[in-house]
Amino acid sequence: MTTVQLSEAETPWVLPSAGRVGMFSLIAAEVSIFVIFIVAYLFYLGKSVTGPTPAILHPPIFLSVCLLSSSATMELAVRGLKRTGARGFIGWWLLTFALGATFLAGTGLEWRHLIQDEGLTISTNLFGTTFYSLVGLHGFHVLVGLVLMLLTAGFAARGLLSRESAPKVEVLALYWHFVDVVWVVVFTVVYLVGR
Repeated sequence: MTTVQLSEAETPWVLPSAGRVGMFSLIAAEVSIFVIFIVAYLFYLGKSVTGPTPAILHPPIFLSVCLLSSSATMELAVRGLKRTGARGFIGWWLLTFALGATFLAGTGLEWRHLIQDEGLTISTNLFGTTFYSLVGLHGFHVLVGLVLMLLTAGFAARGLLSRESAPKVEVLALYWHFVDVVWVVVFTVVYLVGR
């Protein structure tokens, strides 16, 4: 039997955690769903015979900055957890939650404006159907992430989170980064290309 000697610079390959594999598998499946919704949005774009049209949309720049900034605060939270445990984690984690919640609340206000002031509902025309379906699918994913963040904050508040918990929190961070990347695509398709 031959033993392979590793140099000091090389590290042995280690199997990824089941959580990371599961999250990457979920992300792959979710990418497929989002691709279908994006293709449907683009396919039906401009095919509504009656208004309102995508011209009524105003790019939610502030909300997008909030959501995309939450990826940075998420990373700072995970690094804080690795370094000092829950003490270095909770502030960044709650800021991440607040940024995500601001995004979701702003999306709700945008929808209220579109429904009440512009007359755009999910059944108004093809644009309304595909717009609310695509943006709503993303909003649902944000909501799921926020619920998971609240649960994690609850664990931290009860003293159940430590440095050893970091790999599990990193799995949730992967999901949140996915939600942010999807928003970049959705924002580009709906608010830039689609107008």
